[in-house]
Amino acid sequence: MSISSLLNHDALWRASNIHCDQRGLATGYAELDQYLPGQGWTTNGVTELLHDHHGIGELRLLGPALSKLSLEQDRWVLWVCPPYIPYPPALSAMGIDLRSVIIAQPETPRDFLWVLEAALASGTCSAVLAWPKNIQEKQIRRLQVACKTGSSWNILFRPSNAAGNASPAELRISLKPTEEPLHTKSSISLKIIKRRGGWGTDTFSVKLKDDLNRETPYLPDLQALLPDNNRIHCMLPLHEAIPTLTSQNEFKLQ
Repeated sequence: MSISSLLNHDALWRASNIHCDQRGLATGYAELDQYLPGQGWTTNGVTELLHDHHGIGELRLLGPALSKLSLEQDRWVLWVCPPYIPYPPALSAMGIDLRSVIIAQPETPRDFLWVLEAALASGTCSAVLAWPKNIQEKQIRRLQVACKTGSSWNILFRPSNAAGNASPAELRISLKPTEEPLHTKSSISLKIIKRRGGWGTDTFSVKLKDDLNRETPYLPDLQALLPDNNRIHCMLPLHEAIPTLTSQNEFKLQ
C-alpha cells in the first residue's frame, strides 16, 4: 500500500484535515455538512448526539439522512428504546419509509447492548438509533467495531454530561435549543465536540426543515357563523362547555 493511499484510508485519523476520500451521507443542511468529514454523516460508525431535552429537533436533524437511507437501501432503520413511541405521520412527513422502521424494547441493559451490537454487525440495518440509560466506553468501542462489520450507522442519544467522559465514537455533537429570535422555520444550536480529522467547533445554529414557527391561521368565532336559534347558551366555564357536533348546525353540551 502506497503512502498516498494509506493517508487517505478512512481508518487513519488525520487531525489536520477533515476532508477524506470517503464521501459522507449528506445531512440535508449545508451549514452542518461543511463541518463534517466527507461533507456528511459517517454511516459506518458511532455518532453521539448529546442533549438534555427531548423534542428540540434532534430527530428533524437526522430526518433527511434517514429518509435517504430508508428509500435507497433495502435495510431496516431500527429504533432501540426510544423515550416515546415514534409518531408515524411525522416520520412520513420527513420522507422516511415506514416499512423500513422497526422498534425494539429490550428489558435489561444486557439485552439492550446485545440488540445493538447484533443489529449493527448483521448488515441488515442501515441505521440503528438508540437511547442508552448508561453505557461505558468499552461498550461503545464494541459498537464502533460492529458498525464497521455491518456497514451500519449507530446514533446514540445521550445526556449532555456525557461530554465529560471519553468516548470512541467518531462524531460527538452537543445539541441545545436555539436562543435566536423566532423564524418561520425552527432551529437548533450545535457544537461539535469531537470529529475525525479536526478539532471541535464553536456553537452554530442550523435551521431545520419545518414550518413549526409559522403563524397560526386565523379561525373565526364558530358560534358567530351559526343561526341565533342554534347557538350555545350556558353558564358553564369555557373548559366545561365541550360542543359535540350531532348534525349540521346542531350542537349539544356534554
